[in-house]
Amino acid sequence: MSDSADTRPDPAERRFRTEPVSFTRRGGRLNPRQQKAWDLLADRVVLDVPQDGPSTSVHPAHRFDAAAEFGRAGRLVVEIGSGRGEVILHAAGESPETDFLGLEVYVPGVAQTLIGVRHGELTNVRLAVVNAAEALTTMIPEASVDELWVNFPDPWHKKKHHKRRLVTPEFAALAARVLKPGGVWRLATDWAEYAAQMADVVAGSPDFEGGPSERWGGRVLTRFEAKGIAAGREIHDLTAVRVG
Repeated sequence: MSDSADTRPDPAERRFRTEPVSFTRRGGRLNPRQQKAWDLLADRVVLDVPQDGPSTSVHPAHRFDAAAEFGRAGRLVVEIGSGRGEVILHAAGESPETDFLGLEVYVPGVAQTLIGVRHGELTNVRLAVVNAAEALTTMIPEASVDELWVNFPDPWHKKKHHKRRLVTPEFAALAARVLKPGGVWRLATDWAEYAAQMADVVAGSPDFEGGPSERWGGRVLTRFEAKGIAAGREIHDLTAVRVG
């Protein structure tokens, strides 16, 4: 997840949302480099997603057309919480034949990713400032995703906040909805208790087979992960395959 000093919820989200969400809306000004990248690339790289209330909502009639967006029919990888883009940018550079969609609510993080897109001259990355659960419910077509990545979602470590965690049985059903049969769901966290919850979710889902796994080589060390390691937390990886 991305870092930000401003963690105040968006007023629109307080007004419209009635169910818990897995994130706190993060604001923050763009620095000059981020603003330049935004001005140059946002029209091409950041999806214009119609809203249905709050700023990160997705209108239920909107559909993401990967073939039209990328101009080809290729493998599609979706990363939830792409943060500053370290993982998705590395992967896009290593696999130009694959298309990548990053979902992130932290606008400066999206802008920072655009800097990487520009520097790497990448054409296979798209970004969306949306609530990922809504995107998986309606925006992303069924059985259209080859891999779904959830790296270091907010652990909401206080027990009273556990209801806000992203990885739940309900979310597993959404992941199953968008993944192709044989598609891969990759997860990582630096909170042991959340890792156990993730493992329980995967084990309890009729749509997935898998669980705790070795670190996936394609996940580069991010600034956020490095902070967790420096704080003495162990990194936990899980891998699940869509069955059926």
